[in-house]
Amino acid sequence: MNSKIVKISLIAALAGFLFGFDTVVISGADKKLQLLWSSSDGFHGAVVMGMALWGTVVGAIFGGIPTNTLGRKKTLIWIGALYSVSAIGSAFANDPITFAVFRFIGGLGVGASTIAAPAYISEVAPAKNRGRLVGFYQFMLVFGIMVAFLSNYLLSGLGENDWRWMVGVEAFPAIIYTLFVLTVPKSPRWLLTQNRTEEARKILASISPDISVEELKADMDREQNGNSSSETIFIKKYRFPLILAFLVAFFNQLSGINAFLYYAPRIFEEAGLGASTALLSSIGIGVTNLLFTLLGIFLIDRLGRKQLMYFGSVGYIVSLSLVAAAFFLGWTGMVVPMFLFLFIASHAIGQGAIIWVFISEIFPNHLRSSGQAFGSSTHWVLAAIIPSLVPILFTKIGPGPVFAFFAFMMVLQLLFVIFLMPETKGISLEQLSKKLSGDNPPS
Repeated sequence: MNSKIVKISLIAALAGFLFGFDTVVISGADKKLQLLWSSSDGFHGAVVMGMALWGTVVGAIFGGIPTNTLGRKKTLIWIGALYSVSAIGSAFANDPITFAVFRFIGGLGVGASTIAAPAYISEVAPAKNRGRLVGFYQFMLVFGIMVAFLSNYLLSGLGENDWRWMVGVEAFPAIIYTLFVLTVPKSPRWLLTQNRTEEARKILASISPDISVEELKADMDREQNGNSSSETIFIKKYRFPLILAFLVAFFNQLSGINAFLYYAPRIFEEAGLGASTALLSSIGIGVTNLLFTLLGIFLIDRLGRKQLMYFGSVGYIVSLSLVAAAFFLGWTGMVVPMFLFLFIASHAIGQGAIIWVFISEIFPNHLRSSGQAFGSSTHWVLAAIIPSLVPILFTKIGPGPVFAFFAFMMVLQLLFVIFLMPETKGISLEQLSKKLSGDNPPS
């Protein structure tokens, strides 16, 4: 692979590291914050724990606007600023509302990053390596998750205010990321949509000298032919990619992945592990997630997106069914963590590896950020709702029925993969647009 493209893809993917770290770091402070502020389960789940996710929803819904108007690079810079402000503000908060406001700001960065970073990487990557390069975003995401679990474990013994260090330490990688992203070039495809041909020519000559700006512009013009600049993703010709984006994002969250990541220590304690052992088991989840994400990234351009979804779906069904059985039958000790390790491995090699790649591929150039925003919004609305309900559901009906429901939803995901999901491996973005859009798209 082109070393320059690998380097700038890795820098852009660092937004994913902050995404993963920000999403999971709160799990270490979960019970401490509820005890500190004497919050009810409902308030704690929806406001203290859930406000970042609602920020992510807003960031995902509106993140396509700056990604289109300011460009991918400038949006990534602003994302770094949001993460930095959120980390510092959350660490110094003295009440749940102030804490929730700063967590909301970080959520804006998470939501926008799921649009800008995959869109940017997919637009600079060659078709044959696009899955792997966009997959860097997911790798960095799970690396951030693992580091957050490890950071929480190492900082958990610093006293009654250790939670401040847990949430505040994110400021360091956020500032470093912001400085790095200043060095990446703008997306040539985005520049061409703005008729800034000479800028695109210079950048292409630097990062992809084998592709001429005239060749790329011709491909984009052919893809754009017959498409109006006033089109939206909601018109009939884009119904199929819209359905695909919705269902991939829908099933991603109905696996229970974010609910699990947010409440991993609590779930392990429900299974009979002590608090310290629960935190340590969470690190094991992070390591498993990282290793199987690496495997997924290695395979995504070899086996394809659809094949990985087969592996992940079957793994989900088996692991979630076993977790549900463990809670129904009262199995305790390390058996539940082992089933959850299988769950996280199934996610990492399947949905985790493909979601941001797939959504970034299936929409045409002029609607990519809008399509990304739709898929990300679907993902994050559900990611906000489901974890917010977990403390209440665990109290009211118990973990067993919750995990059984997630297992059933993964049976439906398997049917989606079998009958509806197309393969996108190795096809240029412009060819994919012509293949998936129109009145009679392939199944």
